Amino acid sequence: MTIITRFPPSPTGFMHIGNARTALYNWLYARHHGGKFVVRIEDTDRARHSEEAVLAILNSLKWLELDWDGEIVSQFEQRDRHVEIAKELIAKGQAYYCYCTPEELTAMRAQAKEEGRSTSYDRRWRDRDPAEAPEGVPPVIRIKAPLEGETTIHDQVQGDVSVSSDNLDDFILLRSDGTPTYMLSVVVDDHDMGITHIIRGDDHLNNAFRQKIIFEAMGWDIPVYAHIPLIHGADGGKFSKRHGATGVEEYKDMGYLPEAMRNYLLRLGWAHGDDEIISTAQAVEWFDLDHVGKSAARFDFAKLDSLNAHYLNEADDDRLVDLIYDEQDEIVKQRLKSGMAELKDRAKTLKQLSDESSFYTKKIPFDFDEKAQKILDEGPMKVLTDLQDRFKALPSFTAEGVEQACRECADELREGKLGKVAMPLRAALTGTTVSPSIFHAAEILGLEECLERIAQALGKCGEKNIEQHAVSN
Repeated sequence: MTIITRFPPSPTGFMHIGNARTALYNWLYARHHGGKFVVRIEDTDRARHSEEAVLAILNSLKWLELDWDGEIVSQFEQRDRHVEIAKELIAKGQAYYCYCTPEELTAMRAQAKEEGRSTSYDRRWRDRDPAEAPEGVPPVIRIKAPLEGETTIHDQVQGDVSVSSDNLDDFILLRSDGTPTYMLSVVVDDHDMGITHIIRGDDHLNNAFRQKIIFEAMGWDIPVYAHIPLIHGADGGKFSKRHGATGVEEYKDMGYLPEAMRNYLLRLGWAHGDDEIISTAQAVEWFDLDHVGKSAARFDFAKLDSLNAHYLNEADDDRLVDLIYDEQDEIVKQRLKSGMAELKDRAKTLKQLSDESSFYTKKIPFDFDEKAQKILDEGPMKVLTDLQDRFKALPSFTAEGVEQACRECADELREGKLGKVAMPLRAALTGTTVSPSIFHAAEILGLEECLERIAQALGKCGEKNIEQHAVSN
């Protein structure tokens, strides 16, 4: 038997992080067994349907590198097939037409509530002769749910779960306007697509009992169910916007790598001993349903940051350059690549990596941030001028040579305090006060670029000094 799993998102908004984990688990299970992972867009809710949302979902899957097999299926386009099955259930005696008006249903529920009974539909048309149907009332089609005993789901995560038939109503399969309901559409599509395993959030467990009724009524094989616990925030509450980003594309924009997200989502409810760093190849080899936990997992940004930092350090330098710099200036690209080992060792996200490497991409003239400008305002003109001369005199412009020149300058002008030389140099070369080793950065920028950047900074120092001189006079 070929294992076939599915990911069936509703295109009404962004792809939630919980949906991403569900997609990952389905993808891993299929790949582990050499099976197929298919995507179905559950787009029957046309009022809320959004093509932008479809694109966002597919882009999120592509970013996570979860490739699917075959063409994407639109549930809406299968609606004629869903109607056909509803009518086939009528023919089999497993479903029936219900002619209750909305007013009747409202009155029925009100009376049941008043008498302390269940407000579920009371099955008044289940065994009634359709010849008694009132004129002008378009019927719905309802399933004939079992009236006695229990319905049991043999769940690969939750174990055996049963509900009494008293809790199962004759739910609607086809609305009075002829459109199929979600419950019917899902079962028909899962059967037609050959889905063998349904791996989804445990908030769908109640649906499984109803969907099983349709499978059995049609005499179809019932897929293996695996309902995984939901994701909670660090405070134990249901994961939401207040806990941080909820959409997959937000994590991309925040600077997380797809392999880090896959590793993190994998461990958010599944374990392989004490292993924390798990490559995708290992995940495909090891993944099973036996080690999915029953308890809700808690999203922890600190752990995600730590994992992302690991994968940044492991990432190819050329790839990282392409991710943080989208222009084609080969000189800038070479600078970034030369400084990447030190840069990525300091960063936890691509955004941080981009921010801390941005000084390599700057073109003269560039702006100085507030802290860098403050350093220049303190009048380091003599230091910067001295460094210009010392740099020109170096036999080779290396990090060691730059550091030695700064130390000599500090001994002569700053009472031996290297920081009082290095900080003005950092401000001049980067426009900021935060960077990797300024000596190594200077070597990467090169002598000519460093001299031009220092000259620009001296101009900034001069402008401030002139303004102060004018005020004092």
